[in-house]
Amino acid sequence: MRILKQFFDFYLNSSIHVALAVCSLSWIVLIKHDVFYNEKVLLFTFFATITGYNFVKYFGIAKFHHRSLTNALKVIQIFSFFCFLLLCYYALQLQIKTLIFIVVFGIITFLYAIPFIPKKMYLDHQQNLRDVSGLKVYVIALVWAGVTVFLPLIEANISFNADVYFLAFQHFIFVIVLMLPFEIRDLKFDSLKLATIPQKIGVKQTKIIGLVLLIIFFFTEFFKDELSQNEIISTLLVAVITAFFLILTNKKKSYYYSSFWVESIPIIWLLIIMLH
Repeated sequence: MRILKQFFDFYLNSSIHVALAVCSLSWIVLIKHDVFYNEKVLLFTFFATITGYNFVKYFGIAKFHHRSLTNALKVIQIFSFFCFLLLCYYALQLQIKTLIFIVVFGIITFLYAIPFIPKKMYLDHQQNLRDVSGLKVYVIALVWAGVTVFLPLIEANISFNADVYFLAFQHFIFVIVLMLPFEIRDLKFDSLKLATIPQKIGVKQTKIIGLVLLIIFFFTEFFKDELSQNEIISTLLVAVITAFFLILTNKKKSYYYSSFWVESIPIIWLLIIMLH
């Protein structure tokens, strides 16, 4: 049982689960554009997510506490290194125009973790985008929307139209709502200077805003030129499932509630679409 828990914790802490969530959103976009599967772009996205997330999460720890890293973190470091090598392997198989797009979002991810702005504009002496007051959730949503919508379509040589931008908008909103349970969970840990949404308006108002965003997420479907009953139903189901998890969120929920169950919603969305 203990070994099983250690494996599960590694699965979450090494960002494998979040990588599957990101890949699920990318795969959904491909399916919606009649491309059932693209191994190169999905595997690149998977390994890039693991590399990027672990870089952001553990850069400070590795930099300042390298000698005192726990065995678990050392294993994650080694795992991330091999994921980086696989990232490079699959990147070399992508088109030049796709790589240019990737570089842009790679820079955003880099700036998210690395100090680069004058200290007077920052908080807690952390000069990176991750700690800019109120910015964290929007940066993550922007990167997720870009990587999961535009990246697979660029590689598939599918031109952008209004429906693509509406889909990117939906993913942006969806990811913001997915982040809210994490922000509510972390209320007792986050610095007040971070100015997260729950810190600024409270848990109850945060949930209300999340529900409003989910309504917008669903009704955006009707602005698209190409409507299908299956997509409307799947979008509604995902909105309801996400609303359910958001409503049940509170500061006392366990780490696994948000890091596993909430993060599983994109995977559930993919399964819903595949079963239709």
